[in-house]
Amino acid sequence: MAKLVTPLYDSKLPASRFKTLWEFYPFYLSQHLDPTCRRLHIIGTTLVIIIMLTGLLTDLKLLLWCPVAGYSFAWIGHFVFEKNRPATFTYPVYSLLSDFVMWYEVLFAGRPMDERRK
Repeated sequence: MAKLVTPLYDSKLPASRFKTLWEFYPFYLSQHLDPTCRRLHIIGTTLVIIIMLTGLLTDLKLLLWCPVAGYSFAWIGHFVFEKNRPATFTYPVYSLLSDFVMWYEVLFAGRPMDERRK
């Protein structure tokens, strides 16, 4: 099992322009503290991976469903449960890549669903 080394973002710091994915990722995690929001992201990202693999193996038109599958679950998580604005609107590439990093960490590296600070 991989060791997690990503600290949570200090919300007192400004969300300035991040220069790398690894600078951005702690901020990303701070925007996904609600466990239901995080679960919805995991579901959406899993569906995206399934659709991508199926589309690449059978019909490329299926790839058009990837944004629908991924963003619908994620945005419900943000607007209904996390009650914040998705980072996708400001950092689309870093946010997309971070979805896959968090997916991997939660499913394979032991990152907990609930990291809210008590």
